[in-house]
Amino acid sequence: MILACVEGSVVATKKNPKMTGARLLVVRPLVVDSPEATELRKGSSTLIAVDSLGAGTGEVVLVVQGSSARLAGADKDSPVDAVIVGIVDTVDAAKRKIYKAG
Repeated sequence: MILACVEGSVVATKKNPKMTGARLLVVRPLVVDSPEATELRKGSSTLIAVDSLGAGTGEVVLVVQGSSARLAGADKDSPVDAVIVGIVDTVDAAKRKIYKAG
C-alpha cells in the first residue's frame, strides 16, 4: 500500500469499455524520509488511481497497485493498476503524529 495525496482528476471520454464509470484521480505518493521527520513529504512522481471511495483533492489516501488493485474493483478483469482503498484520518510514525486530517 502507498500513502498518497489526491492532486486532481483525469477525464478520459474514450477508454476501455471495462473502465466506463470509473473515476480517475491523480495522486502523489507521500514519504516519511527520515527518523526525525515530523510530517509527510510529497514525492516527485504521480500516478493515476481509480477512486472507489469518493476521495477529494487534498485528501491523504491509501492506494494499492497490481493484482491487489484488480481485486479491489468491482470487475476483477478490469485493466486497473492502482485503486484508492482508504481515506486516511491520521498517520503516526515512531510514536509521532505526522498527519491529521483537517
